Amino acid sequence: MSSLTRICGIDEAGRGPWAGPVTAAAVVLDPARPIAGLTDSKKLSEKKRHALEIEIKDKALFWSVACADEKEIDAVNIREATFLAMLRSIEPLTFEVEEVLIDGNAVPTAMPDNARAIIKGDLKIPAISAASILAKTYRDREMVRLCSHYPDYGFSQHKGYGSAQHAAALNRLGPCAIHRHSFAPVRKAQANVAAKPANSA
Repeated sequence: MSSLTRICGIDEAGRGPWAGPVTAAAVVLDPARPIAGLTDSKKLSEKKRHALEIEIKDKALFWSVACADEKEIDAVNIREATFLAMLRSIEPLTFEVEEVLIDGNAVPTAMPDNARAIIKGDLKIPAISAASILAKTYRDREMVRLCSHYPDYGFSQHKGYGSAQHAAALNRLGPCAIHRHSFAPVRKAQANVAAKPANSA
């Protein structure tokens, strides 16, 4: 693999949260402009992720970020929505690459023939690490933006993941427009809120 000059790495962010989109990024790094410190985005501080995001966007031969929103997640399930976001992320790629390497254990059926999955690829393949970082930073910013529309849920802090703060707000208020209603905690909260008496606190 070291002899390959153009590898497109793909990774996602946001499969687990109860709200917001799932995001995928595709990155083709430039072998002539290496980037130090690339790894799984979850192992980096927010400050380091943002610094690397700027460097990736400056040095990469290609990068793209795409999403599948909560309505699409509810319609087709989180796995298929993740695949949809991955396919969208690679659509703008206009030049050939030797391989398309996807973090995980499955390849979407519509991917190119040279695509394959790499388990823990975000720790092994720099292009996948870079995609992990772009997907994470984009989605985090999107959840901060959405928090201004739905401030009572604390999205800017937990980014839609199932934190105690999020669970408490969800059970108190019920789901909002960006919640994933196909996820069990959201369905349960919706049922609990609906069952409360009208004058219940």
